[in-house]
Amino acid sequence: MTWQVLVHGPLAGLDERVSRSLVDTVPRSLSELASDLGNMTVALPVLGCAMAYAVWRGRRLPALYAGLAMAAVPLLVIPLKEWTARPGPLEPWAQGYYPSGHTATAAVAYFGAAFLVSNRLIPVAAVLTAVTGSGLVLRGFHWPLDVLASLCLSLLVLAVSSSCTRRSSG
Repeated sequence: MTWQVLVHGPLAGLDERVSRSLVDTVPRSLSELASDLGNMTVALPVLGCAMAYAVWRGRRLPALYAGLAMAAVPLLVIPLKEWTARPGPLEPWAQGYYPSGHTATAAVAYFGAAFLVSNRLIPVAAVLTAVTGSGLVLRGFHWPLDVLASLCLSLLVLAVSSSCTRRSSG
């Protein structure tokens, strides 16, 4: 995906056509509300509460790894945004839209919280993350590939966090 974005390949062209057909197909108030789920002011308190719960339950290392995973998001996303310098769907003069930081924030925060509290919450995390990504695309804040790339990056971050948790528990 990143290669296609960098060279403006056929996948990036398809991405832009799909995006143009989706933007504003739902009321902006709904797509903005959905995309706001990826704001740090919304997602971080959810993760913070889950981390506090985990610490209270004696699961300090998993809480630490979840916090480190969240800290890794801007450390990974910001350089990628600078490197790709992709313009936005509605702001072609602006750059730094690939990958979506809101999507990565939502995925790592909500899945991290689910892993810390109860695996039964994983479907809720998936829905919240999907709603966030959909809102970003439907509102025109991000191209679909921006969101998809962030999901891939988030899965990698979450996998490393889960692996560290399993190693420390085993």
